[in-house]
Formats: sequence, C-alpha cells, structure tokens
Amino acid sequence: MPQVKWEGAAYLAAFIATIPLANWMIGNVGTLCPPDSPCLIPVAPGILAPSGVLMIGLALILRDLVQRRLGKRWTLGAILVGAALSGLVAPGALVIASATAFLLSELADFAVYTPLAKRRLILAVVASSVVGLIIDSIAFLYLAFGSLDFLLGQVIGKGWMVLFAIPAIWLIRERDRRLGITAA
Repeated sequence: MPQVKWEGAAYLAAFIATIPLANWMIGNVGTLCPPDSPCLIPVAPGILAPSGVLMIGLALILRDLVQRRLGKRWTLGAILVGAALSGLVAPGALVIASATAFLLSELADFAVYTPLAKRRLILAVVASSVVGLIIDSIAFLYLAFGSLDFLLGQVIGKGWMVLFAIPAIWLIRERDRRLGITAA
C-alpha cells in the first residue's frame, strides 16, 4: 500500500518538524514576550500559555498517525529521534526539560494509544493525547521553571489542538474504512 506508506512518511516528517517549531515559537511568537521568559499566547479568556503548546499538542496527534500508518517500531524510533532533536534545538536552559517532557509524554501517548487504536481510533487519539499533554505540561513546567504556574494554560492550549484534530481523525478513519485500509 504505497499511499499508506507515503502518508506515514508525511506524518513522520510533520511530527519531527513540530519539535524545532515548538522550541522556536517559545522564544519568538506570542502576544506577550517578557524578558527571560517564554513568549505567551492567550488560550482562553484570561489564561496564557507558552506559545509552543500548539505544536506540542499537534505532535501528540501526529505521533498517533505515524503509528497508524507506519507501526510501532517506526513510532518508537520517531519518539527517540524527537527527544534527541528536542534536546538539540531547545534553548540552553530548557534542554533537559524539553527532551525529558517530550520523551515521557510521547511514551505515555504510545502506551495509551496502542491498546485502543484498532477498535476505537478517535477515543485512542483523544485519550492518549490527553494523557500525553498532561504529562508533558507537568514535566516541562516543573523541570524548566520549577513551577506549575502555566499548567492550566498548557493543558488548555494543547487540548485545543486535540479538539481541532478530531474532525480530521474522523475523516481519516472513514476513508480507511471505505478503502479497506487497516492500521499498521
């Protein structure tokens, strides 16, 4: 199935791209960029979050799609490459926090998604992403700043990306059913 492998490669490339983009956004994109602090964006009325949350929320979804198209081995390899890349592209003070949070959250996403994916794709994506985004938020904020001040904003920001992805996941699932494509 060349189309499936091509899609998997596209999801893999997008997944890997979210990592440097998230780190770049933290330092360059936001409605508020205080000195020696991440750039912030509004994610709900009166709630701000570091701007990289959007890309990390997307990374959790793309990881699931990589696994659906390319399988577990490719996915575990992508997680390891992603954690290393996260450490390489993160600003100096955030290297450990970025790489650790990425690794922990993506492995948690993998652990939740894997048993659910063949039976309930949308549930698998939502449940695994929620677990991953909470772990990522706690680990990153604690390791990077020693504070969970932006936890609510992190969870909401990443949650928006999961919510916005549901229609696309539904379309992928329906197309796969029509074409008789099964998950890897």
